Formats: sequence, C-alpha cells, structure tokens
Amino acid sequence: MSAVVVDASVGLKWFLHEVHSVEARQWRTYGELCVPAFFFDLEIASILWKKIRRGEINRTEADEILVQLPSLPVTRVTEGPLLSATFELAATSQRTVYDCLYLAAAMSVNGFMLTADQRLFNSLQGTKWASRIEWVANSPPPVT
Repeated sequence: MSAVVVDASVGLKWFLHEVHSVEARQWRTYGELCVPAFFFDLEIASILWKKIRRGEINRTEADEILVQLPSLPVTRVTEGPLLSATFELAATSQRTVYDCLYLAAAMSVNGFMLTADQRLFNSLQGTKWASRIEWVANSPPPVT
C-alpha cells in the first residue's frame, strides 16, 4: 500500500459539505495519509479565510475546523528537506511551488498525491508525474 499525500483541497472536504466531500472522506480509511507539516494547515486556513470573505462560512465554523487540524490522523512530512525538489518540480512542470510541495512530499514517501484540484490533476495527466497524482472522486485502490 502506498502512502497518500493529501492536499488541502481534499483535506477541507473532510470538514465541509462540498462536491466530492463523500469521496474525500472515503479516502480517510485508505491507509497512511500524509500532509506537509506546516503548509497543509496554513493552506486550509487561507481557504477558510476566503470562504469567510465570500460569505460561504462564518468565523465560528472556520475556528471549529482549525482547532481540529492538529489532531488529524495524518503523518506530517517536514517541508524543509523538500524545498529543492519542490522548486525543481515547479520549474519542470510549470505548476506552482505550492502544488509541487504536495507532489514532492508524495515522492519522498514513495506514494502519491490526492487532490480535488481538477486543473492541477488534468495538467499532470500525460506527464511523467501522472502516476503520482490521484483524483479524489476515484475510488481508493484496494488495500494490500
């Protein structure tokens, strides 16, 4: 079984009712889930802030999610050692450094990245990184 690096687009669906939330929650039972140690929480907070500003959620809802992040049953992968690989992936793939951090983390744990970011997923199809990214709506592979 491969480790799964969950990006913030999936992690947020564990808490909010959005498109593909049901599928995102199914992945929580897959096996070893990993996230970038600090960046995952920071990106979730950033998304929550945007949702507050757009009136999609209120501050209390955001605070309730933020307080749960440290206790998520995930392995936290330290970002520092991934900086060089992340930057190289961004330069080569023409994707953002932020997106490539998740991809670099997946490669560092010999796993794959799980995303609900359709543009990111589509942009990596047909590349050498296609096997390192999985779409959230796909069923988790059988646990071996």
